[in-house]
Amino acid sequence: MSEKSVPTPERDLAGHNRISTQALTSVAKAAAAEVLAAPAAQVRVSWNDDDGLLALSISSAMGALPLSTVGRDPVRLAAAGGSVLSRATAAKASILKQVEHLSGSSLSRVDVRISGLLLREDGRVS
Repeated sequence: MSEKSVPTPERDLAGHNRISTQALTSVAKAAAAEVLAAPAAQVRVSWNDDDGLLALSISSAMGALPLSTVGRDPVRLAAAGGSVLSRATAAKASILKQVEHLSGSSLSRVDVRISGLLLREDGRVS
């Protein structure tokens, strides 16, 4: 009687692992929604081939402080993460890191387009 080989974490198994575009899109939408403080329903994601790597393009609204709030208390802008441009720029790296970590995929870049602002006193969206 022969013993069956039992897979262990240290042993590589033959076969393929694939993550569907739909699953990658869901991960990217969730990461972008969290980083940009917007509902996932307002996040649009598309994928492109960038010389064999995945390039992620995001179009989304972003949670932001009303101008009247910033005018009364300019310090709150820095506390909320800075200007729209600086937050969008910082969001690219954060989204890339989260998507790569959660999916195991390598991305070449993340492009972010802010399509609108969701005004809230705390700059966040619930």
